[in-house]
Amino acid sequence: MKSQDIAIVGILLAVGAIARFAALYAPLPPFLVPNFVIVFYCLAIMLVVPKFSQALGIGFIGGIISALISHSIFPPGNLISEPIGAVACLLVFQALKNRFAAAPSVATLVATFASGISFLCVVMLLVMVAPGLLFKAFNYESLYAFFSAMMVMIVIPTAIINTIIAQILYVPASRALSRRS
Repeated sequence: MKSQDIAIVGILLAVGAIARFAALYAPLPPFLVPNFVIVFYCLAIMLVVPKFSQALGIGFIGGIISALISHSIFPPGNLISEPIGAVACLLVFQALKNRFAAAPSVATLVATFASGISFLCVVMLLVMVAPGLLFKAFNYESLYAFFSAMMVMIVIPTAIINTIIAQILYVPASRALSRRS
């Protein structure tokens, strides 16, 4: 990756961190808060189109940022979920970028779902299942209810909002970068 690309990724991750931090304290209903870290690492990946390992690294940095400023039930889960989201974004964007005008929105949608679902799986395994097995309180109904509620109340609305924001930001950002070269 060129130094200009590294600078672009760094700036976009910083903007995403600041926007996410500000959004956490905005007077919005919890289900209407976008995850700007995902939006901006997706934007960085779509603008730079890094290699697989570089996308994984971008996702890991996004995971560190999210873990540091998260109010979630298990912030370290972001260290697993964000790299998965970043790789999903890269793979979907590479597959669709020359065939589909809405490739940025589809890539961001898939990345947000990949990140959200993997985060929920990590939380369910480490926070619910492990202690539940220890105290023999584990049951599948409670896991299903938790997963369903989090999908409907957090992951799906966040994915929709992230998709809209990424598509809106991609066009001017790609034009600005094309003028640079």
